[in-house]
Amino acid sequence: MNELLIGVVAFVALVVAWVYVSGQRRSRRERELEDAKAEARRWVERLGGQVLSLTGTDIASQQAISDASERYTAAGAQLERAESLHQAGLVTDTAVEGLYYVCAARTAMGMDPGPTLPDEAERARAGAVSETRDVEVEGHRYAAAPGPGEDTPHYFPGGRVAGRPVPAGWYSEPWWKPALTAGAWGLGSMFLFSALFSGMGGIPSAQAWEAGYDADQEGALEGGSGGDSAGAGTGDTGGDPGGGELGGGSGFDIGDIGF
Repeated sequence: MNELLIGVVAFVALVVAWVYVSGQRRSRRERELEDAKAEARRWVERLGGQVLSLTGTDIASQQAISDASERYTAAGAQLERAESLHQAGLVTDTAVEGLYYVCAARTAMGMDPGPTLPDEAERARAGAVSETRDVEVEGHRYAAAPGPGEDTPHYFPGGRVAGRPVPAGWYSEPWWKPALTAGAWGLGSMFLFSALFSGMGGIPSAQAWEAGYDADQEGALEGGSGGDSAGAGTGDTGGDPGGGELGGGSGFDIGDIGF
């Protein structure tokens, strides 16, 4: 009888301990989520203050502020639905991205860009436009530049779009948006990427880009199975498609990109 009583007491003690530990874990998770949401809310409010107080003075700054406003709206909607640490982190990421557009708008207007923003690994690894490029692909003109201008009013802070790196810089048009919306790149996207960035330092080659690699990962494409798989289906496009040869014989149709 004593042994049975001891067993029952031990079982009850274990149940109580389990309930206590589970409650502590649940409370900790709730506190962590609330802290993460509070941090996300701080970034959203910071973005909102900038969006509401800035008025663009030219096309480039107006476009950047418009993009920042889109991120502000998206971050607010994400915050309302956030129920996990991951989701709260996505809110912060969206708000910080919006602040990159704010900095771009301020730069375009000749203002101080503001405080340094948090680094993001994918953004840093995507590289940045380091020289002005003006190319024509299938009769359509594209331009890229390190800074804003009449011909390059569309800013992108850098990062991955549909699994491939897009360099930070200013562009004649948001050529990455169709992939952002559809979640996949068009058939002609590699040719456009190569035309804009071939030979530019810190930016991957067309084949590496098509395989989803950043510039510092290109070594993985050389030798071994990685190199073979990356080259599959790309043919000889890794040469110098930035020249006039893109205009003929490439089979590239600008409609493939989705504009």
